[in-house]
Amino acid sequence: MKVIVTERIADEGIEYLVQKGFEVDTKYGLSREELLDVIPEYDAIIVRSVTKVDEELISKASNLKVAGRAGNGIDNIDVNACTGRGIIVVNTPESNIMAAGELAVALAYAIFRNLPRVHIAAKNRDFRRNLFIGNELDRKTAGVIGLGRIGSIVATKLKGSNMRVIAYDPYITDDKFKKFGVEKCETLEELLTQSDLITFHTPKTKETYGMIGEEQLKLCKRGVRIVNAARGGLVNEKALYDSLKEGHVAAAGIDVLDPEPSYDKAPENQSYTNPLLELENVIVTPHLGASTEEANYNVGTEITRLVAGALKGEMVAAVNMPPMNVKDLSDLKPYLDLAEMLGKIYYQAEKETVQKIEIIYSGDLAEMETRVLSLSVLKGFLEPISKDKVNYVNAELMIKNMGILFVESKSSELDKYTNLITVKFHTKKKQQSISGTVFAREEIRIVDFFGYKLDFEPTPYVIAIQNIDKPGIIGRIGTMLGEADINIAAMQWSRNRKGEKAVSFVSVDVEVSNEVLESLKGIDGVLKASMLKF
Repeated sequence: MKVIVTERIADEGIEYLVQKGFEVDTKYGLSREELLDVIPEYDAIIVRSVTKVDEELISKASNLKVAGRAGNGIDNIDVNACTGRGIIVVNTPESNIMAAGELAVALAYAIFRNLPRVHIAAKNRDFRRNLFIGNELDRKTAGVIGLGRIGSIVATKLKGSNMRVIAYDPYITDDKFKKFGVEKCETLEELLTQSDLITFHTPKTKETYGMIGEEQLKLCKRGVRIVNAARGGLVNEKALYDSLKEGHVAAAGIDVLDPEPSYDKAPENQSYTNPLLELENVIVTPHLGASTEEANYNVGTEITRLVAGALKGEMVAAVNMPPMNVKDLSDLKPYLDLAEMLGKIYYQAEKETVQKIEIIYSGDLAEMETRVLSLSVLKGFLEPISKDKVNYVNAELMIKNMGILFVESKSSELDKYTNLITVKFHTKKKQQSISGTVFAREEIRIVDFFGYKLDFEPTPYVIAIQNIDKPGIIGRIGTMLGEADINIAAMQWSRNRKGEKAVSFVSVDVEVSNEVLESLKGIDGVLKASMLKF
């Protein structure tokens, strides 16, 4: 089988493929037209960030079985198009985390000691060291936003600098905080008011984009220093610029910008401008997080191992392939869909950090191999909160890295249904459970929602509402949705005892805006309203 490598990776990776018996062509710098001409010859392609594995290329790649991205993201690979053609997509999300973590720490040291300014001054024969007095990290407080893979590396290294480390991450368990000796902040504001250094290690989502703006910066200590080596846009750049100019923020180390410049153009061809580049108390690096020899070696050797395994038919950590060997997948698909829906509900309806996920299979399912169903629950649970592409291979590892305990059990005894999947979400304060079943092997139903009995068919857009059980609320909800021009497809209410609390699932034709949800919450008697997307 033939493999084409279109961008430079470690020589050791190429040698590994050759040793495994593959014919490897390293064709760096191919034009787009040349690549489209030769791609039908190859069984696998390995790229980095420049080559586009898009619909056009995939349509011509008649023999392509694997597309490998030597790096974390897969922005330049059309995963849906690959999946539609049965092409396995693999990448290397773990291979450059040390490089990214170390850069964040390096930026922290540099802005505390004014190193770039001092370096430029010395090069210009200005050795007046009294002009560049800095500060020590020792016994200062570092606030880490995001305690995932990279954030935990940064926290560990900063603790080694004798810093007090606090962190904010609503999706990481208390055990994970304790493991790294990091103090947990329940709110972002709690972190901002205490930190001498703030460093970001969170994905860019609708919730995190612009999470630090003018108001948040005002909460920070005067003289705070900020490092962003995660994603551009987590800090509002205008607010940061103003705060740096005024002196409230003493300095910033920025590896990512919003938007980012072209990293391939020579200076004379670069048209990018950004006010942050004008400030002496700002260090800007050109997205160097993964730019180390070690990271390049890691991504190059890891991607070739994955590509070789996939070509040989082994189960690998693919972005788009579940690890199952089922002769007739259509029989299992309704249960996979149900399991994923049950997992998706929690963080769309609740906010409290989950400590343990317990999955119970009852009835006919107790006789089946259910591992892939459990992975589907975990996949659904992670998708609303994860920056990374979640798949059936990496879901369990991601849960483990978050410090969440995962258990599975089975029971053949079942009265009302022939099959039932129950997912229990354990938090520090309570337990919430959701159950679902499949009728006639294809009709999916949610039958228990946090203790309320239902018989509800999930649809793409559902509003989950909790309210006090009293007359008139249903009508007011319907009226408000009608006034917002939102069509109700189906609805079901459930209560446990008259006059207490009730819940409802309302299927609608379109996604409901936050403004409409807030209006629903404003109805007298409505306690909660959440948008669930399946």
